[in-house]
Amino acid sequence: MNPKSTIKGRGAQLNVHNRFFQLSHEMRDDFLEFCQKEDEQVDKNKTLYLPVFPKTIVNKVESPDVGMQYSMNSYQGCEHGCIYCYARNTHEYWGYSAGLDFERRILVKKDSPKLLEALLKKKSWKAHPIVMSGNTDCYQPAEKEFEITRQCLEVFLKYKHPVSIITKNALILRDLDLLEALTKDSLISVNISITSLSENTRRILEPRTASIKKRLETVKVLSENKIPVNVMLAPIIPSINSHEILPLAKAASDNGALSIGHTIVRLNGAIGEIFSDWIKKTMPDRADKVLHQIESCHGGTLNDSRYKTRMNGEGKIAEQINNLVKLGRLKYFKDKRKPKLNTELHEQFKDGQLKLF
Repeated sequence: MNPKSTIKGRGAQLNVHNRFFQLSHEMRDDFLEFCQKEDEQVDKNKTLYLPVFPKTIVNKVESPDVGMQYSMNSYQGCEHGCIYCYARNTHEYWGYSAGLDFERRILVKKDSPKLLEALLKKKSWKAHPIVMSGNTDCYQPAEKEFEITRQCLEVFLKYKHPVSIITKNALILRDLDLLEALTKDSLISVNISITSLSENTRRILEPRTASIKKRLETVKVLSENKIPVNVMLAPIIPSINSHEILPLAKAASDNGALSIGHTIVRLNGAIGEIFSDWIKKTMPDRADKVLHQIESCHGGTLNDSRYKTRMNGEGKIAEQINNLVKLGRLKYFKDKRKPKLNTELHEQFKDGQLKLF
């Protein structure tokens, strides 16, 4: 990989065309030559935080194979820059590219706690676990500044409502006090995403995420404080991290995780172009092999939207991956059980305090 030819600290190396736009932009060679002669920066590579004001914050999940009924996303776009992220496509709905814009134009929903509280107070609302976040990471770098996730956890605690968290950032430990309070009533579960035990792999796949060491330490600290943790080995990418499944499962179990989950990478929509461009620049020696193996898991295409098969794939390579995960569960999690979240308390706390009558 030639560092001069890549954008430092980012996953995507280009902005792909937004499918909803009639016009497109391109970086012309004569403009690049002019910038070089004038010693001007072509791209400042800065992250912008842009406030948005939605009317609601909790979404009902219609897809039958994602394992959640409701999700909320206080941030759209994600500075972590994971090259494979399925959420990239959603940035096009906001008028941005799924490529670099997804990592550098972060939409911030500051009203999230207020909107969440309004929902939980509704008489018609029945408690179901709500996932933070079903789309982008609720503990991405923006959370250090805005603390929206922490405020939302305070709302969940106040109304005794179950919540599940998905993250790959050690920043979650900042909120250990709230997580401990929630776990006393079985109101919290945490999913930590760990895709590799190699820092070299982590740095190119997920450039602005917490280190592997930090993530394993996070699993350990949460587990030691009785907070149930599931580790997501997601996504598994053939010939990049597929050989690490059993070591990852062991590391997760050794640090206290109660279970593991996994998906096989799929490159829907604009992600296929973004990922293909990235791997040809970062791993040119195996780019074609990896892309062909991904295709073999999804009926000969990178783009797989078929329910039930899209997550676990099909074919021999997918079968090998799924069998290794099953073996990992049998070998390292045989006697472990993840507790069910408590949905019984919320009705008594609809107004924020215990109802006596």
